[in-house]
Order: sequence, then structure tokens, then C-alpha cells
Amino acid sequence: MPRPIQALIHTAALAHNLAVARQRVPDSRVWAVVKANAYGHGLERAFQGLRRADGFALLDLEEAQRLRALDWRGPILLLEGCFEPRDLEQCSRLSLWHVVHTAEQIDWLAAHKTHVPHRVFLKMNSGMNRLGFPEAALRSAWARLNALPQVDEISLMTHFSDADGPRGVAHQVQVFARATADLPGERSLANSAAVLRHTAAAGVAADWVRAGIMLYGSAPDAPAGSIESWGLKPTMTLRSRLIGIQHLQPGDTVGYGSTYTAAQAVRIGIVACGYADGYPRHAPSGTPVLVDGVRCALVGRVSMDMITVDLTPVPQAGLGSEVTLWGCGPVGGEHGSVLPIDEVAHAAGTIGYELMCALAQRVPVEVAD
Repeated sequence: MPRPIQALIHTAALAHNLAVARQRVPDSRVWAVVKANAYGHGLERAFQGLRRADGFALLDLEEAQRLRALDWRGPILLLEGCFEPRDLEQCSRLSLWHVVHTAEQIDWLAAHKTHVPHRVFLKMNSGMNRLGFPEAALRSAWARLNALPQVDEISLMTHFSDADGPRGVAHQVQVFARATADLPGERSLANSAAVLRHTAAAGVAADWVRAGIMLYGSAPDAPAGSIESWGLKPTMTLRSRLIGIQHLQPGDTVGYGSTYTAAQAVRIGIVACGYADGYPRHAPSGTPVLVDGVRCALVGRVSMDMITVDLTPVPQAGLGSEVTLWGCGPVGGEHGSVLPIDEVAHAAGTIGYELMCALAQRVPVEVAD
């Protein structure tokens, strides 16, 4: 039989999380952000749960082509715009909307030959200091775009740096509002954290929101916030089984480096999952794991292909028992059988985004309801 590790993608949970975004911003349209192969879920699989979005936002032309191959005829937005002039030909062919964040992209548009003018999103740097025109240069960039026959409608956007933390978004909203005052066009400001935390503030929801990590069952403000508190559901489950049992006596150690020493007699379960599957190598002892739906703890060091788990809370567990590394546990398990990916990420000193995107190719993936 194949190695028992498996990932499940829950399309019904994706649809649920999209509905949560809509509930937060009932008067706005929602971009479903599907960059990085839909945050590691697989673009084609995620599409099944997100097809009711108003549009899809991503980075790569190859992913845009895959969306069109799925017969998506609605808006697709390139969040980083074009990377070279010839990308504009693909934008024309695939009817892509694209972000303009630098003067060179305007130059490319001016030299582009097209029969159908492009829809562009002019990006402002309101304080994130990554991409976008500063306040002093925004209006001249807008004027250049507005004068081009290659450009149809110009929308305006920015990106928040602190929507998930105590600083919030007010300072950037103020800068954006001042710089774009009286300019026509739709607006897009809010990312997932802003959708969940700040859309009650004037101007934040705007015409479009960009829902990303919240769609995939991770709280953008974890660990302060949680998917339970925001009404979200896990969309990816990583599960495996126990492939071995060890009986340790006081003083025995486990794994490379002997980083865990048993203080008393303890049963240890060996799980077919390791860092070569995408499990975080630096997850310490104490990182939560579900065994037969019961919360247990990782002990010792994560290996390439295996981790070891203290089975004290689940004495009935044995060879073949189901192990949930994150996501939804077995039906009928205790405590609702959910282990949020954010809890595992926090224990390992990282974020849920990274764990989703790090899922290894060798892990079989199936779609579940």
C-alpha cells in the first residue's frame, strides 16, 4: 500500500469562507486571491470552492491561463502587473486586468499595440513601501495613463502593512484618500486582515476587497485572532497514520539529537510525516497533533519522513491510528476534531501561509466536501 500521508482540500469550506468575506463587505465585490497555486491548495481544486467570487487575483500569466482553461470568463487581476513588455500581449489575449506600480510599466503600455484598451489598477504606495507610486507621483502617473489610447478604465489601489496589528489602517487610508481625492475610478484597499478587522471604518471596504488567507482557513491576525473567532473553516487537512509504537522508560530519549527525554514511562507513536512532506522542521516538542481526534503533542525532533508523538492522552491508539497534522480530524473525534493550521504554525514560529505553500509534491492530494 502507499505511504499513508495525504492532504485533503475542502471545497465546501472554501465556499463558506468566501461567503464570510461577502458578509463582511456586502456592498463590495470580492477578489479571490489565488496566487502561489491558491496558497498551496492547487488552483484547479480551489476554483471549485471559489467560483462564486467576483474575480480572481494572482501573479503569474501561467496561472491566469489555467483559470481561463477552467472556463472562467470573469475578471482576472495580475497583482504585480507585467514583468516585461511582451506580457502585455498575453494580457490582451487573455483579457487580463493588471496593476501598474512603476513608470516603466506605463512606458510599456505606451508602446503596446492593441485593438482593445486595457483595464489597469494604478497602485499607490501609502506606507507599505514595497510597490506603488508615492503620493507625490500618483497624479502624474494617473494623467499619463489617462492619456493613453491603450488604457480604458483606471482603478486605484493600495495595500495595508498593519491591518493585522495594533497600528491598524487609518494612517494609510488617510494618505490614500488625500492622494486620490477627485480622481475617478473604482478603489481597492482591503486585504484579508482589513476585511475582518477594519471594514467598519469609512473607505476601507471600497469597491473591491482582496480576500486571500482568510479564504484558506487561516486567521490573518493569528495568534491574537483565530478561525473560530472569525467564523472560518479549515480548507486543508494534512493527515497520516501511526506506523510504529515505542515504549519508553524514564531517561530514554527520542530522535536525532536526543532532544526529548522521558520523565516517566510513556508510549510514543511514530507518524509517517516529516519535513520532506512540508511539516515544519523546527516544530518543537509540545506542538499539537490530533491522534484519533484527541489532542496530543509532538516530542523530539522532526525528521525528514517521521515525527514522534506522546500517546498518553489516547491510550487506545495503535498501529494505523489516524493522525491529523492540521485541519479536520476524523468524524466523531473529540473537541470537534479541528486543529487549526495557525496553532501548528505558531508553535513552529511561522505562519499558516508558509505551511500551506510548503506542502510537498510527494504528498497525495484529494478534494473533499
